[in-house]
Amino acid sequence: MRLLMLGGTEFVGRAVAEAALRRGWDVTVFHRGRHAPPPGARSLHGDRTAPDGLAALADGAWDAVVDTWSAAPCAVRDTARLLRGRAGRYVYVSSCSVYAWPPAAGYTEQAPLVTGASPDAGQSDYARDKRGGELAVRDAFGADASLLVRAGLILGPYENVGRLPWWLARAARGGPVLAPGPRDLPLQFIDVRDLAAWVLGAVEQGLSGPYNLAGPQGHTTTEELLRACVRVTGGAAELRWTAPEVIAAAGVEPWTQLPVWVPPGSDLHGALHGADVSRALAAGLCCRPAAETVAGTWAWLESLGGTAPLRPDRPPAGLDPKTEAKVLAAGDVPGQGCT
Repeated sequence: MRLLMLGGTEFVGRAVAEAALRRGWDVTVFHRGRHAPPPGARSLHGDRTAPDGLAALADGAWDAVVDTWSAAPCAVRDTARLLRGRAGRYVYVSSCSVYAWPPAAGYTEQAPLVTGASPDAGQSDYARDKRGGELAVRDAFGADASLLVRAGLILGPYENVGRLPWWLARAARGGPVLAPGPRDLPLQFIDVRDLAAWVLGAVEQGLSGPYNLAGPQGHTTTEELLRACVRVTGGAAELRWTAPEVIAAAGVEPWTQLPVWVPPGSDLHGALHGADVSRALAAGLCCRPAAETVAGTWAWLESLGGTAPLRPDRPPAGLDPKTEAKVLAAGDVPGQGCT
């Protein structure tokens, strides 16, 4: 198979490119040249936001193109139009954020979508940008040759958003760690390597249309994830389980200051950890245990000296030590558990 990876040097794009190379595919990576592509990939340079930025793609043909673009939909539109007739299938890695927010827990691919998105738009907000990208792909390639991967929370090696890397760095620092309760709160995410494997399998099967892509609901729990972080980093951290109401009273922001976590029973939890992924599972999705995702991410971080690269367009994730200490003190009452 001949694959054109738009991006391919960071996180999702890199994982897809590496997985394709391991399968023996012929991989071309189109990127801006800020990071080295995976060894074995052919490299083309260009900037989709610049005049004539797609010039390097003027020639060539591929069985599939995979695109992870998250900004102005018009960049997806221009690329898809240019490649129409020269690529057999266009895979767009979108997001569950394209659903009218917040979607109810258990939402399928038929849930209502955000309004106001356009394939011709410049950059606006993440949800409409991703939906606009979907529309651009469908307009250029049609329904039968378009695969829309509506990913949920993505974790794993190469993560440049800082969610799981923050928890790992916090566990490695040791001492009392604010662990948001309840311990058995179900979490839903997908390892980037499992996403890559499913995407390539979907290309081989000739799949089209939208697919929610994340692990099964309840794939892991907060306790399983955080205990895995403690184990792989040496076990010096002490998890202090803290009630959601204590965290809320302290003004701590779920998801951003405590990455991955959102309080139970909230609309946000249903939206972020409650997607119905039965369609993707029926199409071959396999998800590794959460402990493997944690271990793989830690091994990658250690190879970088412990510091993960972060995307400049995303705010830093995590809780500062002073705020964490204050919340721990507020929740330090008799009967409140640790580890």
